[in-house]
Amino acid sequence: MPHQTFEEVVLPHLDAAFNYARWLTKSDADAEDVVQDAYVRALRFFSSLRGDDARSWLFTIVRNTWYGRFTRAAGPNQPTVYDDVKHDRPDDGLDPEALVMQQQAVERVQRAVQELPTDFREMIVLRELEGLSYKQIAVVVGIPIGTVMSRLARARERLQAILTPSAPPKGTQS
Repeated sequence: MPHQTFEEVVLPHLDAAFNYARWLTKSDADAEDVVQDAYVRALRFFSSLRGDDARSWLFTIVRNTWYGRFTRAAGPNQPTVYDDVKHDRPDDGLDPEALVMQQQAVERVQRAVQELPTDFREMIVLRELEGLSYKQIAVVVGIPIGTVMSRLARARERLQAILTPSAPPKGTQS
């Protein structure tokens, strides 16, 4: 296999790294800082990359950078605003009412994901949004694969509970 450069191996994952960092930090500005620091570290330690899973390797660096930089300084509940929807291109095939309903559903799910504790939010983002395998997530987060599976199951349950409207109390009529 020919020698590949940092640009060839790692740079294609820049958007995914930023997306992951944005979900962790809940802020575009903080995500940019985390990804910038992570890319500097990735460049510095590029020779330590083994195998061909640069994406998981980079996500591990992004995660460690975030935990090292922000959780100590600001605590896990740092108040920041996250708004990914305003930059999305609307689906030209939807009528205005359907588009509004779709945007509301996306916003509702994003808010629900943001409500999850960090360890659950991280599982949902890595699996459902970034498409990492359980094994890759275990490597990124540094936990056993069984813990990934149980944490992901609990994260999905919590997400479903947040998204499911509560039933009206018994004995009340609509």
